[in-house]
Amino acid sequence: MIQAQETEYNHWSIEAGVNMSEPGTGYSDDNSTTLYNSSLTGSIGGELGVRYMINEKFGFKLGGMYSQITEGDNSLPFETTYYRANLEGVVNLGSILGFREWTQRFNLLGHAGAGVANIKLGDNVTFADEDDFSAMLMVGVTPQIRISDHIAFYADMTLSGNLSQTYSWDGNRADNGDRYFDGNIATFAAGIQIYLGKKEKHADWVDMTTRKELTQEIDSLSNRIAEIETNMIDSDQDGVPNYLDREPNTMNGVATDTKGVAVDKNNNGVPDEIEGSLDKRYAKASSTNGAANAGLNVKTLINEGYVNVYFEFNSTKPETYSYEAINYLVKYMNNNPSAQAELIGYADEIGNATYNMQLSEKRAKKVHDILIASGVSADRLEHRGEGIDSSVDKSSKEARQLVRRVTFRLK
Repeated sequence: MIQAQETEYNHWSIEAGVNMSEPGTGYSDDNSTTLYNSSLTGSIGGELGVRYMINEKFGFKLGGMYSQITEGDNSLPFETTYYRANLEGVVNLGSILGFREWTQRFNLLGHAGAGVANIKLGDNVTFADEDDFSAMLMVGVTPQIRISDHIAFYADMTLSGNLSQTYSWDGNRADNGDRYFDGNIATFAAGIQIYLGKKEKHADWVDMTTRKELTQEIDSLSNRIAEIETNMIDSDQDGVPNYLDREPNTMNGVATDTKGVAVDKNNNGVPDEIEGSLDKRYAKASSTNGAANAGLNVKTLINEGYVNVYFEFNSTKPETYSYEAINYLVKYMNNNPSAQAELIGYADEIGNATYNMQLSEKRAKKVHDILIASGVSADRLEHRGEGIDSSVDKSSKEARQLVRRVTFRLK
């Protein structure tokens, strides 16, 4: 089964690029004239960052940049160097918005965080000997184009606001305590991202939604296959799987119909294919008793112990093949509504007499409960335990199996 684990994709990346910056506010102007402005194309700088994605949606980025800010058209001359170090949270907007459903080439990241800025003022300005430090907040978006599994091209637009910028960008004005977002700057950057790691893809591009859906589909198919395999089990080997078998404990080898029910044309509760052999067994037994040719009598067969329920050693669980005997009694009781039956349990000689008496009672009660669950009314049944049956050789494992049983007495 596919499992969505972190180890399925790379987490780390480094990025390097060039940038241009454009301050928005924070120049020295008089009341009627704009004295200073900057040139976007004249503010070339660089940036470097390292990023770690916790999963395919969220991560962190540590970065830094610098940019030269110089005068633009119709501005008095100045030159300021701007440095910034920052820590941000990153959101894979492409993963959240479902980009992987339609593209593996384009993606979009969002980022926001805080940092510190250093503004170094140039020569020939009022505060040329001063450095200006400011806390700052920032937010931005980063479009990406995947070049290969380990390299992507990126562009970025970030807006930063300086919380405590003291001097104007041109270095000719001090804010005298008015220090709240008085200076802001937009930075535009482009560069490459290199994905680190041995996995095929980075978290930016992995499609975990598809994998999770595939996992769910595989789990569903596995459950369906397991259900089919269970349904196709044929416990009584009559050629009819259990889920279609109305009589799933039919004696092995007897003919059944398409519903798994043993063929019993005369409805006497005995499958036709074994009726002949039971006839012979009964005829032999009756000859010994001086009653030859008595014919097949199901009640007599049951009462004389030809039909028994056998149990595993020290257990109240009937042997699988013994459910056939219970089924015979169910059919007889259904065909003879006035009949009543007594269930008598026995145990072998292994163990003490008190324990074996309790065990024999539990075995009789177990068969009693199965008969009731099969539709036989409780008022037509009695059950009791007889304890140990010592009629066989105690040292013979096979012989002891014959006495771990419940017999029936029809009334």
